[in-house]
Amino acid sequence: MFSHLIRRGLVFLAAILLAGCNTVVLNPSGDIANQQGRLIVISTILMLLIIVPVIALTILFAWRYRKNNTAARYEPDWDHSTQLELVIWGVPLLIIIALGLLTWISTHTLDPYRKLSRLDAQRPIPENVKPLTVEVVALDWKWLFIYPEQGIATVNEMAAPVDVPIEFKITASTVMNSFYIPALAGQIYAMPGMQTKLNAVINKPGEFEGFSANYSGAGFSDMRFKFHGVSNEDFDAWVKKVKSGGGALKRTEYLALEKPSIKDPVQHFNAVDGTLFHAILNRCVAEGQVCMDKQMMTDKNVKDEATGAKEGAAKDAPQEVAQAGGQHHHE
Repeated sequence: MFSHLIRRGLVFLAAILLAGCNTVVLNPSGDIANQQGRLIVISTILMLLIIVPVIALTILFAWRYRKNNTAARYEPDWDHSTQLELVIWGVPLLIIIALGLLTWISTHTLDPYRKLSRLDAQRPIPENVKPLTVEVVALDWKWLFIYPEQGIATVNEMAAPVDVPIEFKITASTVMNSFYIPALAGQIYAMPGMQTKLNAVINKPGEFEGFSANYSGAGFSDMRFKFHGVSNEDFDAWVKKVKSGGGALKRTEYLALEKPSIKDPVQHFNAVDGTLFHAILNRCVAEGQVCMDKQMMTDKNVKDEATGAKEGAAKDAPQEVAQAGGQHHHE
């Protein structure tokens, strides 16, 4: 009876403590996030196999061998037990091996750069499904989403069809940031001058929260957006809605959008410059700026030419010395 009351009390306490928590990480709507959530649960259970007994035994020993318990066994000369040593060292070692194996497998399986092999645990990727490409730019302090195949762009709002793989290409305008939709997949860093990737899929329709998970300045806390998981028909309708309003997003408009601002409303652009993301990534949006990839290619060509010239001079030097020696001998 007493143990039953304790159990009910612990459950009630846990419910109170978790009442204000959003458990979307452990109850996501995307397959990648679902696998990550399951990984957290399994890892926690494996660690609790050690933590719970240690805590329980600590309390038990403190109570059993308290000062006024004269009935407890007193063995001052005891110092070793092979069986106990095997348990103390063997069980944690097995758990560490299990965690290491689990980490190794999941690290490769859940690699954000790896293309998806399934929609969920029961369904593989159909052969005729083409991934949806979304180019993501972290601005100060808002999110820009470019849909190159649809020819549209949005600010602080994005949508994707249910059960269609999404290929994100992610970068940032100024400082490092982090792109995170808990219901979809884990966070991926967005860095200026670099492109990171994320492959994911949403399996349930709904409206989900997306935000920045890396502090980036004054407007960081309001750097949020809505992610809509919709049917294919509703996604087509959403694209038509975006195309029906707003203007074109060209380089001039982007430079104005890039300026720091806080709590920006949702914006739609019915057309977008096809070279804009490449220019943002290579930091050459403004007129007259040299793109990083072109500059690096130029530097590489100059270096290769210089290396080739040195190698050629090194090959010619022995021949010139030999010719000079032969001429001197002839004289």
